[in-house]
Amino acid sequence: MKRIHIIGSVGSGKTTLARRLSSEMGLPFYELDNVVWNRTSSGDVRKMDEERDACLTEIVDADSWITEGAHCSGWVGPCLERAELIILLDTEYFTRLRRIISRFVRQKTGRERANYKPTWTILWKMFRWNHRFQREGRLEAMELLKPYEHKMLILKDNRLTHASILAGAREGKQIDAQTERSSMIHHL
Repeated sequence: MKRIHIIGSVGSGKTTLARRLSSEMGLPFYELDNVVWNRTSSGDVRKMDEERDACLTEIVDADSWITEGAHCSGWVGPCLERAELIILLDTEYFTRLRRIISRFVRQKTGRERANYKPTWTILWKMFRWNHRFQREGRLEAMELLKPYEHKMLILKDNRLTHASILAGAREGKQIDAQTERSSMIHHL
């Protein structure tokens, strides 16, 4: 597989998984937040839709890539259409909360680079985004992904090797790395 899209809530482990798969498989990866935002020293500025779409088109027109993001709106359609594998990271709510907090601490103390300025406001927004994903966003993502069930894999954790992920994708499985068990995906 040479084109993979990863979707999930903030703190689900999308970037970590994309980075690891990129390294293991030799594929470039792209954070969709960086497709949406121009990163400047004075803060993030949202790109115009045309600029965002042109950037995304350039990425998905390539032969190989990994894209990742929490975005569930129509503009990510080209990723979904072109991807050979779509991974939904369905990480537990409290795991995501813990990751959000620990990432914020690492970024505030300079131990981890951030694409954005790690402020208390952004931390609060991440809590809200995580809560919203739990209440509504997951269902929205599942609805968006229905036409792509045939190439979708649901992961409960991001700690699997690419070999396990690809094997699970071929078998149409839902994989939970924490308990090392797999079960068939039920209808989305």
